[in-house]
Amino acid sequence: MGQQQLLLIILGILIVGVAIFVGISLFRSNAIESKRNNVLDECINLAGMAQQYYLKPMSMGGGGKSFSGWRVPHSLVNTANGRYEANIFSDHAEIIGTGNEVVTGVDSVKVQTNVYADSISSIILQ
Repeated sequence: MGQQQLLLIILGILIVGVAIFVGISLFRSNAIESKRNNVLDECINLAGMAQQYYLKPMSMGGGGKSFSGWRVPHSLVNTANGRYEANIFSDHAEIIGTGNEVVTGVDSVKVQTNVYADSISSIILQ
């Protein structure tokens, strides 16, 4: 009877250990996905700002049908979710958001949002 109880205790400990490992893995993957969504949301918000600049006449402080001159606002370059930079061209802008959540090793969440006069598209890089 003693061996059977010992075997059941070991089996119980093993099941609890596996459950804890799976729980931690699920929590981590959920945290990464959440961070990716937050970075994507902020990139889309910045894309909307860039489109507003594009559509606003130069006399009102806009680009007058050009993205040239638009920059990521200083207060939004570094946020709680990540860091944002923009590559500006006259006909479009590329906003790259790098999250501060490390996915694997030293790789972070990374999203690129392409902004045009009438459309916005996003690509998840990492």
